[in-house]
Amino acid sequence: MTTTSPDHGTAPARRTTPSLFSELMSWMGDQAPIGHDFRIEELHEGDRRIVRADLPGIDPAADLEVLLEDDVLTIRAHRREETESEDRHVHRTEVRYGSLERSVRVPPGTSVDDVTASYVDGVLTVSMPLPVPPAARRIPVDHPEPPGD
Repeated sequence: MTTTSPDHGTAPARRTTPSLFSELMSWMGDQAPIGHDFRIEELHEGDRRIVRADLPGIDPAADLEVLLEDDVLTIRAHRREETESEDRHVHRTEVRYGSLERSVRVPPGTSVDDVTASYVDGVLTVSMPLPVPPAARRIPVDHPEPPGD
């Protein structure tokens, strides 16, 4: 919404209300929608690559999927939150839910056979072996003798 200036339109109009989005988000406060992203941490520990994801409130048996395909690790989760409040004559229940997904590249040749995943205290930890680079090998060079000397 804009208003005209006191000089009846000769000065530029100015904005008097915040944008609809910021107004809606401030009105919703802690009831804003669940985000579609989550924090991850990638590190090496010895000969392992570790990926940690903060996913509090997830039921790992029902709402968590970890997939390693084509050198990409994908973590998918579904979150559902329910809050109840009572204020005199009103009983209010709110349900929020959302899907979360992150994918990270892993080194080419990472073996899927030795990947492990655990979920403890709201943190998913995926551990995988670092690929072993092939050993260097000397290649003999053929050089035929020149004819007839």
